[in-house]
Amino acid sequence: MARVLIIVVMLISGTATSQLPEFSQQYRQRLGGAIDALEEVLADFKRDAAQFGLSLQEAIDRQLASDDPFIKARGNSMAAAEVRLSSLKQQQLELSGAGSIERLVIFARGFDRRLAQATMQDYQPAVPVTVAGLLSAGAGALGGFLIIRLLIGLTRIGRRRNTAVR
Repeated sequence: MARVLIIVVMLISGTATSQLPEFSQQYRQRLGGAIDALEEVLADFKRDAAQFGLSLQEAIDRQLASDDPFIKARGNSMAAAEVRLSSLKQQQLELSGAGSIERLVIFARGFDRRLAQATMQDYQPAVPVTVAGLLSAGAGALGGFLIIRLLIGLTRIGRRRNTAVR
């Protein structure tokens, strides 16, 4: 029974982790789209600011100093958009120069939560035929094996103690 459980857990964990490279790929595609969208929003804002002789930061500062709660909120939104754009561009740069395994590490280290959630909503699983997919599946299977072996071992120790106490 334990061997069957081990195989099932290994198959499930291997299958789940084999999807990481594909998820990362779909995330990278969305990353480019998010960068384009934020650049467009900030470019429009910069043009509006320039019409009044303001830099981007001066326009944001003016909004943040406003007594109008809506205008102040828009200032916060623009400041957050600028920071997020910078962060996404940095991640895109790191991902573009990385190999397939390194991309997984970069993704895990600093993904954008909103972008990852949006990716997950539209995620399409794929068969892992790349080296990264196969390595990821193997790592997941090994992790599942180790976890289930640990749990079986702990269960056996608990049984031995209960038998010894009687």
